[in-house]
Amino acid sequence: MIRYIPVVAMLLTACSPSSAEPVVIDGTSVPPLPTLSPDNVGQGQELYATYCAECHGAGLEGQPNWREPGPDGALPAPPHDSTGHTWHHPDALILEILSNGGDPTRASSMPAFADRLTEEEMRAILDFIKSRWGREERELQWWITAR
Repeated sequence: MIRYIPVVAMLLTACSPSSAEPVVIDGTSVPPLPTLSPDNVGQGQELYATYCAECHGAGLEGQPNWREPGPDGALPAPPHDSTGHTWHHPDALILEILSNGGDPTRASSMPAFADRLTEEEMRAILDFIKSRWGREERELQWWITAR
């Protein structure tokens, strides 16, 4: 899929209307990129600092060598900025991981937050993370989510 990302991103950028009309890509109608609520982003920033920054970094930079398993076999926390892969996933998967934790069969040590955060709070964290991505990453991630 990675080799198609520049083409899809280019199409999204070229085809993004300035109005609130859906975009049709490969025969699929995709609603326009939603605006991020400043209130949600602010709340998400505070929650991220409390629950996520310890592992994923205050600047969303992730841990060093995040693609290589550590001594315990677990993968370090990935970045959530544009240099990572969070924007490659639909909202539902990101929220599922936030809620239920990472998949231990894939060497993840990501804890579950369902007992500490509401769905609304998890969505606010995701909005904060999205606010730190570039436009192309946001558009591609929205296309993946809306499909």
